[in-house]
Amino acid sequence: MRPIGEQVCSVCGERLFSPYAMDSPTGNPKCGMCLRVAPVFEQAVAFGSYEGSLRDLIHLLKFEGVRPAAGVLGRMLAEAMSKFAAGTQLQDVVVVPVPLHRSKRRQRGFNQAELIACAALRNVDHPERYHLCSQVLERKRETTSQVGLTSHQRRANLRGAFAVADAQSVKGREVLLVDDVYTTGATVSECARVLLRAGASRVSAATVARTLKVSAQNLELGQQSRSDEISAAEAPLATAVGT
Repeated sequence: MRPIGEQVCSVCGERLFSPYAMDSPTGNPKCGMCLRVAPVFEQAVAFGSYEGSLRDLIHLLKFEGVRPAAGVLGRMLAEAMSKFAAGTQLQDVVVVPVPLHRSKRRQRGFNQAELIACAALRNVDHPERYHLCSQVLERKRETTSQVGLTSHQRRANLRGAFAVADAQSVKGREVLLVDDVYTTGATVSECARVLLRAGASRVSAATVARTLKVSAQNLELGQQSRSDEISAAEAPLATAVGT
C-alpha cells in the first residue's frame, strides 16, 4: 500500500498525465476540470489509490467491522494530512468527519470516517493545531448508494443531505473534512458548501484513498496499445527492407 506517486492536481488530487497536465497561472499543476470550474473546496488530498490491498483494508473496516484497521488507515490519513499542511502555518483547524445517517451508523455501529480521523490525529505532526469536532455536520436524510451513479446523479443524490448542527464551531475557521474515500468529489463538495454557508473561512478535504479516473488510465493504456499496433505493423516492413 503505497502513496500516489505520480504528479497530481494541486486542487482535487486527480492524477495528471504528461503532456496532458496543465499549469495554472500560479504555477501549481491543475487538471483540466479544475481549470475550467474551480471546486467549492480549497484542496483535496489523499494517501493512495482506491484499489488492491488499500481498498481491501478499507472494506475490512467498513463492511467487516474490523476496528483495528482504523489505526493503520489513520496513519495513512495522517500522511495525507501532511500534504495539506505543507508550506503553511496552520493553526486551529477544525477536523470534521463526514457523517453517516443515524440509521446507517446504528446498523454499522460506528462511523468509519470518525474512527480513522481519531487515529490520524494521534499520528500527525503538531496535533495541537487540529481539533476534532464530530458533531458539526449531520446527515439529514439517508441517501441511496453512490455506486454506479454518474457525477451528475451523485450530486443530485446528495443535494440537501447535509446540514451544520453547530455553526459556532466552524465560523471564521479553517475546516478539514475527513473521509475514507474520495470518488468524484460530490460528497466533499456538498459538505464544503454547507460548511462555507455556515461561516467556515475555508474547507479542504483529506481521505485515505482516492478513485483515480479510469478515463485517464484508459488513455495511457490506449496510447500503449496504439504504439504496440504501430510496432507490429512496422515489423514486416522492417524485415522486408532488411532482406
